[in-house]
Amino acid sequence: MSKAGWHEVSAAWTGQGTTFIGSNPDGGVVQMGELDGVPGIAPMDLLLVSVAGCTGVDVVLILQKKRLPLRDVRVKVRGRRREEYPQIYTEVHLHYDIWADGPLPEKDVEQAITLSQDKYCSASAILKAVATMTYDYTLHTA
Repeated sequence: MSKAGWHEVSAAWTGQGTTFIGSNPDGGVVQMGELDGVPGIAPMDLLLVSVAGCTGVDVVLILQKKRLPLRDVRVKVRGRRREEYPQIYTEVHLHYDIWADGPLPEKDVEQAITLSQDKYCSASAILKAVATMTYDYTLHTA
């Protein structure tokens, strides 16, 4: 965290087309746009990736705290944007795939997802201000 609670990232143009490299002070990087034939992630897609990562972390931490036999969590996010500019997301849907090596009570999974969406995930909260957000999940247990 930067001075006085500010978070700071930057994006630098590569000099090729409209490609930028985003970075944070810790050395994390993300490519936006194609660079040397390698596709990157579009900036608006990064918003969806942020939601997937943010809520994924929440769900993992909540289920681990319950000492459940969690093996894997994957979150797919899709969004629909309006046609007029700015082309913001108007609908966002999340699908959670959750794997466990034993019983995983649905009430615990639903609670973890609800807590993430309603309380903890800041990225979801930002999108909820402009978009309708829905979710579903699939449990994969042994």
